[in-house]
Amino acid sequence: MAIKQHDVLVIGSGAAGLTIAIELAQHLNVAVLSKGELNAGSTRWAQGGIAAVLTTEDTVESHVQDTLAAGGGLCDEERVRHVVSHSSEAIHWLIDQGVEFTKEEDGEQYHLTREGGHSKRRIIHSADATGQAVAKTLIERAAQSERIEFFTHHIAVDLITHADPSDTKVRCAGAYVLDTDSGEVETFSARFVVLATGGASKVYLYTSNPDGSSGDGIAMAWRAGCRIANMEFNQFHPTCLYHPKAKSFLITEALRGEGAQLKLPNGERFMERFDPQGELAPRDIVARAIDHEMKRLGADCLFLDISHQDEDFIKAHFPTVYKRCLKFGIDITKEAIPVVPAAHYTCGGVVVDTNGATDLKHLYAIGESSFTGLHGANRMASNSLLECIVYGRSAAKDILDQVTATPQAQALAPWDASRVTDSDEDVVISHNWDELRRFMWDYVGIVRTKKRLERAQHRIKLLQREIAEYYGHHKVSSDSIELRNLADVAELIIRSALQRRESRGLHFTRDYPDCSPVARNTIMVPINFAGQDIVVTDPQPHR
Repeated sequence: MAIKQHDVLVIGSGAAGLTIAIELAQHLNVAVLSKGELNAGSTRWAQGGIAAVLTTEDTVESHVQDTLAAGGGLCDEERVRHVVSHSSEAIHWLIDQGVEFTKEEDGEQYHLTREGGHSKRRIIHSADATGQAVAKTLIERAAQSERIEFFTHHIAVDLITHADPSDTKVRCAGAYVLDTDSGEVETFSARFVVLATGGASKVYLYTSNPDGSSGDGIAMAWRAGCRIANMEFNQFHPTCLYHPKAKSFLITEALRGEGAQLKLPNGERFMERFDPQGELAPRDIVARAIDHEMKRLGADCLFLDISHQDEDFIKAHFPTVYKRCLKFGIDITKEAIPVVPAAHYTCGGVVVDTNGATDLKHLYAIGESSFTGLHGANRMASNSLLECIVYGRSAAKDILDQVTATPQAQALAPWDASRVTDSDEDVVISHNWDELRRFMWDYVGIVRTKKRLERAQHRIKLLQREIAEYYGHHKVSSDSIELRNLADVAELIIRSALQRRESRGLHFTRDYPDCSPVARNTIMVPINFAGQDIVVTDPQPHR
């Protein structure tokens, strides 16, 4: 099978991947991989909006300080300033691409809302479907480029690394990719590879994320020698719709920004007992409060009530939530919404620099798969799409600065499937998948203990051995690839959580309920660390 060759291979088709593809396609040939259709990722599900400094009433300093406060002492202030200082530029770039954000009634100024952790109204949005508007626009723009080639229904299996005598570092030279329609594994060669694969929330039983959020980029980067940081900080969104037929539907935080109240089953409000900011407290506090009250009462769910607001206001500002809830028989203009917390955002990821470059030369990671230092121990609402755009553009510039001095790698080995067979035991995959997600929810969820984490660690090691044996003997499938990646990510989360002997941000453990006076990132270094120098010599036969 012929090798597919491009200047840049972008793995992922969300906001981060499409941003860098659009920027690079002005000069280079780009391949964009998508596990499903182009809009199958998390971007289109982002309801709330994008945080940016857009008015004279707001300042970069205010946005920076809000982000640092939400991050629990672990944000990298230099990285936070980098992102926030480019926020206005990023929004205007999106507007130039054609994204239509909601305006005030005068049709001149953009409507800005406020969400938890923000001291100002700085969330620009497209009604309550901002992610959908961004995804649709970027897909349309990318499709107009003759230099971008899309490969839908393609899932990356592993990165290809390459070493030669002329360099002191291993470099990334492409990826092995499964075409899920044909069942064949193809070899993609590229001068640069970009991981824009999103987060790993599918490692949990309950999540607001689509099915593809299986931590693929994080797991592949780890196996290829990249450092991974802060995987213990998994953000649980406080309010997902609780309904047996409502799969993973998020109730945007913007409802609370516009006055929605969290209530117990008896109609009593409770958030002020947990934080002075009440419903506008950071997400980790709200999620733990809901989790605490549900367990205290033995309740299946709690309730989010915005019915006291004007009916026309609700329908105008939250049409997506209104229509989706109405589909399940809930009229949010008249009654409260049943909600539960769900795994939502991965704050850790692949360690990168200010340009999104990883430890592995010519490999970049942007968006939720990366660890930039922006989010710290807790992501502040609506900073994530901003990070995608800012880092997507920064990474594109960095690649363009290097491209003339970067040749294609030569003689990549094709995928070897000569010693594997078709599986007749796919039930093993589904069983292991279900077991992994359940014990991660039970043992490594919103509230943790050392004993629970040790149980999870013991089980994940057994599962990894079972998965490795299965993976080594059978042809790969999308399910087996994702299960392998989820297991690797689960192990990283568990190891990170065991190392953090304090409670900080999104990581809360009963064994260490206090916050340490010293804030440290949890950085894991693989044994095949890609940042080390290498020496490549031509092998000589033994004499």
